[in-house]
Amino acid sequence: MNDRLKNAFRETDFLLLFSCFAATAYGFLMVYSATRNDAVESGLPLSRELIVMIASAVIGIILCLIISYFDYNSIERVWFFVGAVCLLLILALFVWGEAPEDRPNAKCWLPIISKPFTVYFQPSELAKIGFLITFSNHLEKVRRDMNRILNVLLLTFHALIPIGLIILTDDLGTAIVFGFMFTGMMFMAGLKIRYFAAAFGAIAAAVPLLWTKFLSNFHRQRILAIYYPEALSETVYKARIYQQQRAVNAIGAGGLFGDGFLKGTYTQSHAGIPVNESDMVFSVVGEELGLVGGILLLALLAFICLRIVRTARKAHNVSGSLICYGTVFMISSQAVMNIGMCLKLLPCIGITLPFISAGGSANLCIYLAIGLVLSVYRFNKSKSLDSLSIYNVTTQFAKA
Repeated sequence: MNDRLKNAFRETDFLLLFSCFAATAYGFLMVYSATRNDAVESGLPLSRELIVMIASAVIGIILCLIISYFDYNSIERVWFFVGAVCLLLILALFVWGEAPEDRPNAKCWLPIISKPFTVYFQPSELAKIGFLITFSNHLEKVRRDMNRILNVLLLTFHALIPIGLIILTDDLGTAIVFGFMFTGMMFMAGLKIRYFAAAFGAIAAAVPLLWTKFLSNFHRQRILAIYYPEALSETVYKARIYQQQRAVNAIGAGGLFGDGFLKGTYTQSHAGIPVNESDMVFSVVGEELGLVGGILLLALLAFICLRIVRTARKAHNVSGSLICYGTVFMISSQAVMNIGMCLKLLPCIGITLPFISAGGSANLCIYLAIGLVLSVYRFNKSKSLDSLSIYNVTTQFAKA
């Protein structure tokens, strides 16, 4: 038993694990600052958002450690069950899903707890983890012939199932993250460039159709507000850009070192930045911790991604490597989109910043992905021989 504990300790990537803990702690501080006024008004020491975030992160960390002790190859063998559960949860949104008041079509959340306050679960977050498992397993099975047109079509269909369903729930941001995961995993698996060129050409040709038939008027206005504001009336433009403009103002006000923790004018104002505990959390970082705080956060997220890439490169099979690369594409694409929204470089489509934003589903499920990565690390690491006993071995040098 003692030897097993020693091996378990040696086979854990503590640099990755502690980096994730540090990022989560960073997120706790930012969400505490963003929601402090709400907590004070409610007479609570911590806001509802932060309580849910802490509880979800703790549960996620426990599940992460448990998952890390199971061989990821064994987990992949139950890919059908994993995929079915994720699919059923997404389908449940069309029956029991709830949406925010300002976006009645965005039925992305399932209510799971009603007291003392309602807690929601976002199935699309779990579906990302399910996709890591099922898609890496699919790529492993067709790795020798993945560039055959039939296999490419089947892989594309595999990805379009969750992407299409999530689009129907009006969660465009998560659908785009799935798109990055799909593209990145296909590229790392060795898909030939000609397929990417053909896909790019097809998407470019379909842009007019996508613009008129695929995107809602709400999404079109948010895109135009960033790239072609002249196409919108002044009233519509101000309504669509308000959130991002306030975020940019807050980040600019922070300067190099920020106004100080809990001292941001926009962050601590009752008329501050909408959803600054989640989608706009980087505005809290920029205002209160400044450019230095923002760079430190980016460096931490970059280190986490590089550490996962290191594990991917040492994996002994395709599926283990692709689980890691898929996780990197998930984290990095969300980070780029979230920060791009806060800097008014990208349209606001609603996406969280990994480890940092409030949100129970996101903070729980990101640790499920890290658990898979730790499993890949553990079961591809060379084991040391603590004790070795050999009995009844006969060689040519044995005595007659």
